[in-house]
Amino acid sequence: MPLTDQQDPSHQHDSAFRKLLPLTTVGIIIAALYAGWTLYSRHEANERALAEAQAKQQEAQKAQNDAIFQHGELTFTTFEASDAVVRPGQSTQLCYGVVNAKTVKIDPPVEALKPTIRHCMDIAPKKTTTYTITADNGAGQTKSLSLTVRVK
Repeated sequence: MPLTDQQDPSHQHDSAFRKLLPLTTVGIIIAALYAGWTLYSRHEANERALAEAQAKQQEAQKAQNDAIFQHGELTFTTFEASDAVVRPGQSTQLCYGVVNAKTVKIDPPVEALKPTIRHCMDIAPKKTTTYTITADNGAGQTKSLSLTVRVK
C-alpha cells in the first residue's frame, strides 16, 4: 500500500521546517537590524566626539591667538638660545619671535632680522655675550629682552 503525504515521515519533517522558516527569517531580520543600528549609533557617537574635540581644539587655538594678537600689543613669543653655555668655537641657535612689530634688531648684530613669529639663527660667540633684542611697532612702542650666552 502506498504511503500518503500524511504518513510519509520526510514530509512531516519538511512541514515542521516550513513552520519554523518564517520565525527564523523574522529572527534573522531583527538581529540584522539590531546589529546595523548598533554600528550606526557607534559611528554617530564617534563622529560627534571627534567634532567636539576639534571644536575644543579650535577654541583653544583662538584663545591663544587672541591673547597674542588681539590687543595689538608688541609681544615677544620667544627669545632663547639652545645652549646657555658653549665652548670656544662651538655654535648654538639663537631663536626669537615677535608679534605686532614693524622692525626688530639684535645687539650685537648677528644677521638682518625681520618681524616673525619664530626664527632661529646659528651663533658662535668668541666670548661671553649678552644679546639684546629690540622690537618697535612703528607707533612709538618698543620692547627689549636680553639673554646671555656664556663661553667657557
